[in-house]
Amino acid sequence: MSHSVDIFIAVQRMLPKHGLSRLIGQVAESKRPWLKNLLINRAIAAFGINMQEAASDNLDDYENFNAFFTRALKEDARVIANNHNSVCCPADGVVSQAGTIDKNRILQAKGSDYSVSRLLGESSSAQKYQDGTFATIYLSPKDYHRVHMPVSGTLRATRYIPGELFSVNDKTAQGLDGLFARNERLVCEFESDLVGNFVVVFVGAMLVAGIETVWGGFEKPGPGAVRESDFSDQQLIYAKGEEIGQFKFGSTAIILFEKDKVEGLEDLIPQAPVMMGQEIASLTE
Repeated sequence: MSHSVDIFIAVQRMLPKHGLSRLIGQVAESKRPWLKNLLINRAIAAFGINMQEAASDNLDDYENFNAFFTRALKEDARVIANNHNSVCCPADGVVSQAGTIDKNRILQAKGSDYSVSRLLGESSSAQKYQDGTFATIYLSPKDYHRVHMPVSGTLRATRYIPGELFSVNDKTAQGLDGLFARNERLVCEFESDLVGNFVVVFVGAMLVAGIETVWGGFEKPGPGAVRESDFSDQQLIYAKGEEIGQFKFGSTAIILFEKDKVEGLEDLIPQAPVMMGQEIASLTE
């Protein structure tokens, strides 16, 4: 690990990450036209955000910065892989890591891995994914910030796990052990006729004002107890490519599949750009 990475992580350790994120969140919710338009214009310029694909490029249509950051796209901006056997990317971003889950461990970065049990917050859930496959997608501030279904499935349960709010960029992933299992996260457990059980994990990060789902709305962040919700009696069925939630700043989405259900994730190249809806793997025959 380089000296610059050491310093970057040390600074993050000292920062009041939850307080800073809440403060930024309050500013991002401001409806004052001059402030929210200033923030939006600065973000477009700083991150190179492509407004041509946004459902609206009129800043007056966004009531605050968060509404802009979680903007919808034009209907034809993304194509959902329509092959019956395809697994589609859940979000825009870059591949952080992907491949096989080995002895209940997920690769975080070269030479660094972490526990599936710790990520999911429960060892019995983690057992389902022994020798399974995973993909970790990092969403940068310039990316489309909504998360979609990789395959069709029925929501069974969610688990909100309080934690840290370290940055989830590549530099931190390389230098901070267990990053994704340390940060605040929402574990969403699904069941599918196609692949059995699978999981989509929303991982919070520094300056993320919150995680939001289509079934439960805003997940109130902050320290406290693990919050578990059972949806098994509600028949919440989502199609492949359907939106299930969003982040209010750059963050990470992780998908997990059971053993021998999905193939091709191991061929994804770290740091390769991906787009929501593109085929990143296929169901095993």
